[in-house]
Amino acid sequence: MKTIVITGANRGLGLEFTRQYLEAGNRVIATARHPEQSRELSQLKSHYGEKLMIYTLDVTDDASRNAFSKTVGNKVIHLLINNAGYYGDNKELGKLDTAEWLNVFEVNSIAPIKMVEVLRSNLVNAESATVVLLSSKMGSMTDNTSGGAYLYRSAKAALNAGAKSLSIDLADEKIKVVMLHPGWVLTDMGGPNALIDAQTSVQGMRRVIDGLKASQSGDFIAYDGTVVPW
Repeated sequence: MKTIVITGANRGLGLEFTRQYLEAGNRVIATARHPEQSRELSQLKSHYGEKLMIYTLDVTDDASRNAFSKTVGNKVIHLLINNAGYYGDNKELGKLDTAEWLNVFEVNSIAPIKMVEVLRSNLVNAESATVVLLSSKMGSMTDNTSGGAYLYRSAKAALNAGAKSLSIDLADEKIKVVMLHPGWVLTDMGGPNALIDAQTSVQGMRRVIDGLKASQSGDFIAYDGTVVPW
């Protein structure tokens, strides 16, 4: 049984990751800003009991991250899934809001790296751990043929740059790092026109995670296993 930390676990992909990893017999530490508002998480807790631990965590807040780290203590963490994300109000050129842009950056780019910082020793203690950062093709320069979405695109591109550095800096500690594109998913963020459901996306990402080799650490991979161009 592995121990898995999932941020933003109250809905969408985070909730589906939680559900699937519990079904597979793992121990899950699920976090969200307001987990008590998630009826689905409560139902999972009722079913899985001690295998599911639920904690309040604001990934953008230093005090909240540090409190979470203290709560986790010296537990071994085999897999950290940085799922929490924020699309933001991506207005067109000429109407970009600086404060909103900074907010999108903090959630999507800075917070995932800071989560690795506070849980680094827990990951090291696993002796072979994996860090997953939920990215998006919208952070790919090559894939950008439509423009726009300045806030989200730039934040995910920054996340990818940080994750690549993580993969180098943590290699000697046997921690693999991977950026995953979940596909265009039917979630609150993905919207009603998305192409796949959360179950399909998470099943695919889990296959990528399970088969990830040390030589692939630092790669940008889609849920179907294909490498995403930078």
